[in-house]
Amino acid sequence: MHGEFSYCAPSDSEELSRMLNKFGVEGQILAGGTDLLVNIRSGISKPKVLIDIKKIPEFNQIAFDERDGLIIGPTVTCADVIRNPLIAEKFPLIKECAQRLGSPQLRNRATVAGNLCAASPCADMATALLCLDASIIITSPDGSRSIKLKNFFTGVKTTVLKPEEYLEKIIVPNSWVNARGAFEKLKRIKGHDMALVSVAIAKTEALIKIAIGSCAPTPIVLHDFPADVEISKVWELAQKAIKPIDDLRASAEYRSVMVKTFIERVMKRVN
Repeated sequence: MHGEFSYCAPSDSEELSRMLNKFGVEGQILAGGTDLLVNIRSGISKPKVLIDIKKIPEFNQIAFDERDGLIIGPTVTCADVIRNPLIAEKFPLIKECAQRLGSPQLRNRATVAGNLCAASPCADMATALLCLDASIIITSPDGSRSIKLKNFFTGVKTTVLKPEEYLEKIIVPNSWVNARGAFEKLKRIKGHDMALVSVAIAKTEALIKIAIGSCAPTPIVLHDFPADVEISKVWELAQKAIKPIDDLRASAEYRSVMVKTFIERVMKRVN
């Protein structure tokens, strides 16, 4: 590890808020730690205090009701999502994306909220939740605010979160219950790897939503489409929305071609 840091573990949300207010930019939240601990080892992140939120019982909830929809707490792991029968029945797209994230070892530690807060352009859970019109509750000592997930990301690995704030809940509205879904992910190797390109789709009787990963500074979601939209119309809008780059893993041209291919595949899968 690069440098020294202190460790604390609040037992409830009020104690967490006090710690975040006290430590500010010097404190960082530890949930799964799959990104944070790697960044500390490499010297990218140098917190003075790690605030472990896994000991707050209500943060590990997965709940559903007809008014609020699906609620996912900030310490719910991808493995929790995969095993949850409620999600498998009502929101299968979330389960499919969680199953494609990393390895079994990683999924047992990585949290859904952490995958969002890391704000990687290739975040697998972001594509599913963007398709399902998810919102998030952001909390600080001054209170809470709700924003759409599509407005949460501000750039590569950056979000609207302030140092004293944390993501308290992910909410998926009940208007997307039982939506048909599909997810396609291009990787360099078989098994676990980050996405070179990913495309997710959710479809109800009236609407289609499509999200794209690894082709812009943030995961993106396209405007809503009617359920009977033609693939050519979706690709026309996607071309304008994506901003693929050349890097060591793939070229911009290849990414663009694969977005088109994956849009065709996911739309066929939900029809």
